[in-house]
Amino acid sequence: MAVDMWVIWLIVAVGLVVLEVFTLTAALGILGGAALITALSAGLGLPLPLQLVVFSGAAVAGVGLLGPVARRHLTASRSGAPFGVDAVVGKPGYVVQEVTCRDGRVRIGGEEWTARTVDDSVVIPAGATVGVLHIDGATAVVYPRE
Repeated sequence: MAVDMWVIWLIVAVGLVVLEVFTLTAALGILGGAALITALSAGLGLPLPLQLVVFSGAAVAGVGLLGPVARRHLTASRSGAPFGVDAVVGKPGYVVQEVTCRDGRVRIGGEEWTARTVDDSVVIPAGATVGVLHIDGATAVVYPRE
């Protein structure tokens, strides 16, 4: 019993994509995509030498198209620009519920955060503008802004 080549290419594609999930390198994902394209060409009846040409071309095209995108994302993540909760530090906020040293609520960049002040003598009324000193867990530590 002979197995069609498209089945073999499909098994290779699935295997490479599964390995990609565990390695997260993008290279195996690109090769998995190339193997999938080759499985389609094999299903159309292309002979094995042309299937290898399709696989090589698809792999090179994948690297050529996705390489610059990956490099751009890597450079952006290494730029030192803050992200996540660090990006909130220094941003202005609007007090939704009075902020004391124990509790309060502020709106920062469209998101509502629990908030508190550093000093127990500071009470910031609702409607005031605040700045974010730092994030403590899921709570913004804020100070009144003029």
